[in-house]
Amino acid sequence: MPDSYLHLRRKSLRNTLKAQWRDARVLYQESRMSILLFMLIILGGTLCFHFIYVYPETGLHPNFSEALYATFALVFFDTVLPYPGEWYLQILFFLIPILGLAVVADGLLRFGTALTNKQARGQKWQVAMASIYRDHIIVCGLGKVGYRVTLELLKYGRDVVAVEANETGRFIEKAKALGIPVIIGDARRSDFIRQAGVEFADAIIPATDDELGNLEIALDAREINPNIKVVMRMFNSDLARRVEKGFGIHTAFSSSALTAPIFAAAAMRVNVKHSFYVGDNLLNLSEIVVESDSDLIGWNLEKLEQEFELSVVYYQNQEVRDLHPDPERCLDAGDIILVLASIETLQQINKVNE
Repeated sequence: MPDSYLHLRRKSLRNTLKAQWRDARVLYQESRMSILLFMLIILGGTLCFHFIYVYPETGLHPNFSEALYATFALVFFDTVLPYPGEWYLQILFFLIPILGLAVVADGLLRFGTALTNKQARGQKWQVAMASIYRDHIIVCGLGKVGYRVTLELLKYGRDVVAVEANETGRFIEKAKALGIPVIIGDARRSDFIRQAGVEFADAIIPATDDELGNLEIALDAREINPNIKVVMRMFNSDLARRVEKGFGIHTAFSSSALTAPIFAAAAMRVNVKHSFYVGDNLLNLSEIVVESDSDLIGWNLEKLEQEFELSVVYYQNQEVRDLHPDPERCLDAGDIILVLASIETLQQINKVNE
């Protein structure tokens, strides 16, 4: 069996397990009220038996563990303690199993229905799924471009939440089948990008067909989360440059420069300045600033290129700006280099730099 096929199978299995774990977390959130009520019933019954109930033979109270076990057993109509003579304890003997089983049945019904019928959960479930995401990327507009960008981001192993205004869009069900939460609503209304978790998102990509709408989404996202990275779809290259400069939006592509892999690469936290294809290989020009406590300090440029399979095309420090840097030049804190590399390589070097 080819290694590439095995890699895809393992990746698919990891994605499936990740989606199931995320489902379980959401299911817990959905049924936590039933769990809380069940715990209150158990705790209340335990305290009553521990402090009020008296063994007829000895006149002693059950210890806490005996009272806890008796309460659990009583929920399922198994009486561990002798039937009491006091009327208020007799009521408790009937009340605990009735309430306990009702709460257990309600919780199991909700959990089981939601677990086995994911497609029928509706918008509420999509919002619940999105609420547990952190450091994800929001794609606004699930048309051809938005969907292809989403697929590319999944290749990079990133979590994605989509916002789509058209509830009958052709790519909505495909996205849901990939385990991506899809919020149905107009992303220009800030409450919908809030439902997508913009406060905790790493990046947002407004990729609708409405140029001004994309700008409105971007500005709302930056207002809610000033640290979010914004990659905007625009159709006028001159306006794209003005938006990037005037509004501080990290990257703005015109439609002539727009391809899904390049668009997705720009949303990654690797400070991509430009991307282009050489044959089938996507190369990214990225700026790297050597951190004050970076493990790269002391490395020369030759070692850097050999370790990470990249090309250093520019070097700068406080005294030098070099378009043809010496391979023996060593890196120090605050140095700036421009490199050509794949996204995977850039992610590796950023980890070392951090």
